[in-house]
Amino acid sequence: MAAAIETKLREAFAPQSLIVRDVSANHAGHAGARPGGQTHFEVEIACAAFNGLNRLAMHRAVMGQLDDEFAGTLHALNIKAKGVTED
Repeated sequence: MAAAIETKLREAFAPQSLIVRDVSANHAGHAGARPGGQTHFEVEIACAAFNGLNRLAMHRAVMGQLDDEFAGTLHALNIKAKGVTED
């Protein structure tokens, strides 16, 4: 799942930086958690495509690329997004 998320986001946004973490183990026993994990992820992404966008627009852009994953086992995604000119 992490590889699929990374591939889709790289293809869609050509980010300067991208980190995808599986944090499913932190959510064991919570809603949407599965024994095999692959349900909860964190994404840190910085790209020029996000320059000038507000946080909601950036999050919508990321989420919009992952419809198939959310239709499958992806339950939750924590997103930290920024344009490349932001600190």
